Amino acid sequence: MAKISLIVNGNPVTANVDPRTLLVQFLRENLRLTGTHVGCDTSQCGACVVHLDGKAVKSCTTLAVMADGHEVKTIEGLAADGAPLHPMQEAFREHHGLQCGFCTPGMIMTAIDIVHRKGHELDDHTIREELEGNLCRCTGYQNIVASIAAGAKAMAKSDLA
Repeated sequence: MAKISLIVNGNPVTANVDPRTLLVQFLRENLRLTGTHVGCDTSQCGACVVHLDGKAVKSCTTLAVMADGHEVKTIEGLAADGAPLHPMQEAFREHHGLQCGFCTPGMIMTAIDIVHRKGHELDDHTIREELEGNLCRCTGYQNIVASIAAGAKAMAKSDLA
């Protein structure tokens, strides 16, 4: 077993884990943060995206021990219970950027990372290119792209971003 200490959604966490434990397993099974989904186990779909030290990573191919000493943010950490949604979450709601919702947490976490890297004025081509590695099986992506563009603009005006 390996002892790990990290910050998850602003809270310190210490645990003993098998060194082979994936970050997604640790989040879902140990911490019961089930908003991070497992869609493929091969880093193809992006349903498992979380932020590690502020950067998007696929938690299905990241070991929990790799997060030792670092900060992890999941979809649950974007908005506290009863607080307003993060601007990107609100944009997905407003612009119908989801259908079944399975890919949505990973899409939102990826979208926030795109904004942090590319800025608040995103064109459709940039969004679509940056979403490579995030799959949705329900939508035609148009509403996801529109949601991300709107969310990027809203993040510029928000202190939650």
